[in-house]
Amino acid sequence: MSSIATKNYETVAPKKVAFLGLGVMGFPMAGHLARAGHAVTVYNRSPAKAQAWVAEFGGAARDTPREAATGADIVFCCVGNDDDLRSVTLGADGALAGMQPGAVFVDHTTASADVARELYTAAKNLGLAFVDAPVSGGQAGAQNGTLTVMCGGDTKAFDAVQPVGMAFSRAFTLMGESGAGQLTKMVNQICIAGLVQGLSEAVAFGQKAGLDMNQVLDVIGKGAAQSWQLDNRGKTMVADKFDFGFAVDWMRKDLGLVLDEAKRNGARLPVTALVDQFYADVQAMGGHRLDTSSLIKRLK
Repeated sequence: MSSIATKNYETVAPKKVAFLGLGVMGFPMAGHLARAGHAVTVYNRSPAKAQAWVAEFGGAARDTPREAATGADIVFCCVGNDDDLRSVTLGADGALAGMQPGAVFVDHTTASADVARELYTAAKNLGLAFVDAPVSGGQAGAQNGTLTVMCGGDTKAFDAVQPVGMAFSRAFTLMGESGAGQLTKMVNQICIAGLVQGLSEAVAFGQKAGLDMNQVLDVIGKGAAQSWQLDNRGKTMVADKFDFGFAVDWMRKDLGLVLDEAKRNGARLPVTALVDQFYADVQAMGGHRLDTSSLIKRLK
């Protein structure tokens, strides 16, 4: 059974592309590129995942990022963190070593703005382009091809990749120069952290008050309290279900990036810092892989 939903793809001239990293996000994202008619070569740290992708979508798998990137017009990437990103881009077996002049590397990892600027410079020195392009929408957005992509980099490189990236996106937007995509994703995560904590307190309060919280959510969801988190996580929080979605471990990684950047730019983030520690409590309760909405577990 396919891991991606059916989508109406825009007519875009087929490109030769590579995709590095076939986790819960990268696997369906690369699948959408193949379904849209692009020639896709993949690389994954564990070869079995790459072979499984080829069995489902066609294309080809290679043993190193460099081999996967050779001859590609665009190299897409979605890995875990800064170190993972450097490991697939730099060095003799890294993607940059195999890319042809004028090719573009598009990084969908949620990473630091610093590593984005570092790799932008490394690519530019080789006659290549680098776009930092973290995503929002989670695993469901990747599977449905409805991700929101926030980009930083040069306009020319962005214009070259945007039509292709729409295969797995509903919005693919240039936010500014190198690093701006990562900074925009940090703003996104700050918003989510506060929203989920507020929703957790609201649901826990309503339950203590003896209200029918499913009915309450239906009502307040039609007013000023409405949000994506309320619509998509409110009732699962009431039902005490958290075995899906964006993992607590990933959120803590992202909030670590946010708080590090805030130290550099002087932003004051008292609520974000507090919620980050609340997520540490959830980790201590064993909730490492639970959805971020499991924040409510601290209140029960």
